[in-house]
Amino acid sequence: MPSRVPRLRGNSPLRSGPYPLGEFPDSVVIAIGQYVFHRIAVGHYDITGDDFASMFADAISGEHREKPLGVADVVWEGCAWSAKTVKVEKPFSCKKVRFISGRNSPDYSSGISDPRKDAGKTGRAVLEIWNARIDQSLNQHDDLRIVGFIRNMAAMEFALFEYEAVRFPPGEYHWEFNKRGNLEGFDINSGKHCFTWQPHGSQFTVIKDVPASSYKFRIAKHPGMLEMRHVLRLAGFKESLIERVY
Repeated sequence: MPSRVPRLRGNSPLRSGPYPLGEFPDSVVIAIGQYVFHRIAVGHYDITGDDFASMFADAISGEHREKPLGVADVVWEGCAWSAKTVKVEKPFSCKKVRFISGRNSPDYSSGISDPRKDAGKTGRAVLEIWNARIDQSLNQHDDLRIVGFIRNMAAMEFALFEYEAVRFPPGEYHWEFNKRGNLEGFDINSGKHCFTWQPHGSQFTVIKDVPASSYKFRIAKHPGMLEMRHVLRLAGFKESLIERVY
């Protein structure tokens, strides 16, 4: 079968991720489930974005960057991910999610001091900031993805999916302020709501459909919570380790 990517003289071969886009190996999901199980066992009943990024990085033998480059906060060889998690009541039937995708300030980046004056201009500036971050990440990585983790820690039900991180052409969306004063972006052709930007805090949210192929799983048994005395014993705690400092 011929290659879909033409070979060019002087070019290094493109690198890709540890598995095909969206096709999570069972081993990766089991590793994530193991981390979740452990957190519940030691009394942590929720997961932050940084927690998930660390879990995912360990599951793929990658690296979690404390300071992301562009949107890339997890890296593995030539592949990078922006790791997102969202809490919902029913992960298995969830159709759409809202991923907080950074703080995009048109004032700082584009000199737009009054974002309400021209909704279209502000919206274009918001997308241009996102696109610049994508470009920054792709300067260092051949494969750039968003990995999403939908969670209900109480029910111990989860869904995992990913998609290619792409630039959003500003000309394909129109923008308007809603009743709450937030700026919303809509696909010009379909009318689909795609983005929300909040003037207070400059928070940029991307709205994504959850694919039917998402990897759904549950933890079948609650681990219970380890008593503190057992954790201290396993960690080798002794009273002499508490040293008074004068």
